[in-house]
Amino acid sequence: QVQLVESGGGLVQAGDSLRLSCAASGRSISGIYMGWFRQAPRQEREFVTSISGSGHSTNYVDSVKGRFTISRDNVKNTVHLQMNSLKPEDTAVYYCAARAGGSIWDSWGRGTQVTVSS
Repeated sequence: QVQLVESGGGLVQAGDSLRLSCAASGRSISGIYMGWFRQAPRQEREFVTSISGSGHSTNYVDSVKGRFTISRDNVKNTVHLQMNSLKPEDTAVYYCAARAGGSIWDSWGRGTQVTVSS
């Protein structure tokens, strides 16, 4: 596994932007699929986006396409989530995750709160 720590959350207004960061330690994340999930109050955790080990392939849930961008820096062992045009429905705890062991999301951070006011 790899240890993950998220940062960058906060309280913003609708239309604003935030950039989340995920710092990894314990091993290099080079070659590891990384992703972001979120969990809103009283809802299940949902997939937001992922990025392949090389960074060449990304996936997004439909609700964030065109607004969110995932990126990675394998040298700095970090992953970022640029969130633009934020909406109140983006309010959630955002979690960084890694598929360190292969095909399942087996490493998780503790999350960072994002609150978007209308």
